[in-house]
Amino acid sequence: MFHNPASEHVSPENTTTLTDFGWDDERDRSFTDHRASGLIPGRIVRAERGRCQVVTESGTVRAVVDPRSCAEDRLTPCTGDWVAVRPATATDSAAVVEVLERRTAVVRSSASRSSDSQVLAANVDTVAVVVSLADPVRHGRIERMLALAWESGAVPVVVLTKADRCADPGSAAAEVVAVAPGAQVLVTSAATGDGLDDLVAAVSGTVVLLGPSGAGKSTLGNRLLGEDLLETGAVRASDGKGRHTTVWRELLPLPHGGVLLDTPGLRGVGLHDVEEGLGQTFAEITDLAEECRFADCAHVAEPGCAVLAAVEEGRLTSRRLDSYHRLQRENAHAAARTDARLRAELERPRKQVSRLIRSMKQGPNFKG
Repeated sequence: MFHNPASEHVSPENTTTLTDFGWDDERDRSFTDHRASGLIPGRIVRAERGRCQVVTESGTVRAVVDPRSCAEDRLTPCTGDWVAVRPATATDSAAVVEVLERRTAVVRSSASRSSDSQVLAANVDTVAVVVSLADPVRHGRIERMLALAWESGAVPVVVLTKADRCADPGSAAAEVVAVAPGAQVLVTSAATGDGLDDLVAAVSGTVVLLGPSGAGKSTLGNRLLGEDLLETGAVRASDGKGRHTTVWRELLPLPHGGVLLDTPGLRGVGLHDVEEGLGQTFAEITDLAEECRFADCAHVAEPGCAVLAAVEEGRLTSRRLDSYHRLQRENAHAAARTDARLRAELERPRKQVSRLIRSMKQGPNFKG
């Protein structure tokens, strides 16, 4: 709890440095004015309801979030953020007073009507999309997660877990490679240790694990950490779903360098402003679109559409194109929640159809 400002340090003896958490010369130079104001740099390793655990130059401290740092034009602090901290005094708790500029951020659409987005992780270098091979692989879910990962600015890696429980992991991996252009796909098994060395070599900096409950994120994280620091739970036999063993997003140093950001299982991932991410996730469609007759081709029924031609010739699956259309529509509607003009554009076709139906019903031959 935050009742004793005089003893705010959680681990004053901690020998881990800010550099271990990703602090670099560029950030240090940009912090000059903050230091002159008596503030110290830190990184949020855990955030919860207006309070944070922040690793600083002198150890990990508990800090409250200064309400002014969450003003409308400010960033709301989240795990992974670099922040300016006002040190604790004899009467006041340490406080996060400003969130420093984010280099990358994994953002999803919020289910709330009052908020258009939620930052899942900040200042991430590698996004590991974790997929279990113990269950049928859902390609659409992978594409959705990759769109968020590419849009974040970090490097996406697809990690296929539980290979020891899959009859043909090689074929499953080949299918995933086909829906993850540009992303490295790794086959792993925490039970046998297969692929873990490749995973360590593939990730760097701040690594976030994203995936549904039961995908094996916490078990995989423990293997990367070299010890069982993350709680794990069994998958329910009734429906194959996992329990939410991870409750908070938390940063933990990795023994081989960098830090791990474990996240709770994601039951749903809504898209938010991921136009570029979709373009990279569906790179082959983006490339084909350049050959379409019309620059604004929607790839639905237009003449001279190179994308539809690729589907007819078997070079592109209809499932892949359908997924592309579906995620594009979702992204557009998410954007329309905060853009009145775009919302009107999306509403226009529906209203035109409604007017047409009404006019037909009002015709001379209509019988109600």
